[in-house]
Amino acid sequence: MEGSRLWAHVAELHDGLFALLGRAATAAGLTVRQRGVLVAAAAAARGDSYCSLAWGTKLGREAGGELAAAVLRGSDDELAPEDRALARWARRVVADPNAIGETDVQELRDAGFTDAQVLALTAYVALRLAFSTVNDALGVRPEPELVRGAPDAVRQAVTWGRGAEEWRRGESNP
Repeated sequence: MEGSRLWAHVAELHDGLFALLGRAATAAGLTVRQRGVLVAAAAAARGDSYCSLAWGTKLGREAGGELAAAVLRGSDDELAPEDRALARWARRVVADPNAIGETDVQELRDAGFTDAQVLALTAYVALRLAFSTVNDALGVRPEPELVRGAPDAVRQAVTWGRGAEEWRRGESNP
């Protein structure tokens, strides 16, 4: 995997980052589905094709490919209120964290998250953004296996990031 080759240069950075991600997910009490909603929404808002495909696929396994594709496209109509709040939060954190206000935080509280969980899930999104930023800055592209393994709806939804134009035209042999 391209990402694995990149991070192998300083494996302890990868391991430390993912240990911290695990602690944040645990502190937030996030299920795999909730992590999928957060990462898919954040990766799509960031324009990261790799994480969009990877987490769109994981979310697709948990909730169905069509729902995962909807989250990637920014449509939250089919989401439960808790998941809708998570998707909106992830997009806000990516787009402009300085614009987030008390009413935005209240949406998470109203969905059942405590202040400690809000802190932890925000840290989770920010750490995922750090991972995506490193991958994107250093040219990590989705491998053909990742593209092929994604549900059709997810693959069709991801129109951004490195490699998207090639696999959509059939040039990268997914």
